Amino acid sequence: MSDPVETSELVAFTKTVDAKSLSRAAAELGVPRATVSRRLARLEERLGARLLRRTTRSLVLTDVGEVFYRQASIALEAVRFAEQSVRMSDDVVRGDLRISVPPMMNPSFHAMLCEFAARYPALRVHVHTSNQHVDVLNGGYDVALRASSQLQPGLIARTLFRDPMMAVAAPTYLAARGTPCTEGDLRTHRCLLGFARGELPLSHWPLISGGKLHVEGTLFSNDIALLCEAAVSGLGIALLPHNLVSPHLKSGALVQVLPGVVGAEMQIALVYAERAFMPPQVRAFIEAVADWVPRELAAKQRANV
Repeated sequence: MSDPVETSELVAFTKTVDAKSLSRAAAELGVPRATVSRRLARLEERLGARLLRRTTRSLVLTDVGEVFYRQASIALEAVRFAEQSVRMSDDVVRGDLRISVPPMMNPSFHAMLCEFAARYPALRVHVHTSNQHVDVLNGGYDVALRASSQLQPGLIARTLFRDPMMAVAAPTYLAARGTPCTEGDLRTHRCLLGFARGELPLSHWPLISGGKLHVEGTLFSNDIALLCEAAVSGLGIALLPHNLVSPHLKSGALVQVLPGVVGAEMQIALVYAERAFMPPQVRAFIEAVADWVPRELAAKQRANV
């Protein structure tokens, strides 16, 4: 019977896969590159299987390696939870907190995040910005801020607020191209479209009555701030959250198109893994964000009055 796999070998393996480089994995672990290489070799020897194909330029998982990576990640996560369950007893928020948030968050959010980090000096906060929906379960993240109504199995969503989506356009665009009166009219208009899950270009807009409508895009971006600016500039019609476009509606830079016809409700939520217990750092962050949201919404409402 072979010797059992050591945790250090699992860590070296999963970190190398995540970093896609032995050198980067070694730097993140704070050990020499030769140590990581030695642990990987020892792991493959224990298992009697090749997990990684290594060349001078790349690292590629074998079929067996892909299966083992998923299981190793689960095992390491279980070890981390076990450690956290012991540390929870003293009510000190410590360790690592890995957060995924969309880019272009406003200064108020950044200030809240800095206050949170200062409140818990024993906590190491990792903030990753991306419009893509990161894999919270298998990607090493504890919590993600997400605008979506669809959840991956095994996740829990703490809804922060809901924001209606509305079609908007600049008066200059409508004067030149005409104002659509029915959903069918949109087929002849220039539409400014986002990306589903931050990855795939959209080709449909939701109808309030149910279903969806195919639209033709002329500009695509996973940055809704850019889509808003493009709409203000008269480049076309965009489907955007009311919270974002309300100042432009108030100033007249944008007007709503097809009210009651095109639109949906966007759910802003914190998403995290369903677990037997919630790590204290995750709970503390959720409470901090949940406390910040109503203050931020109230401040925006006062600014728009």
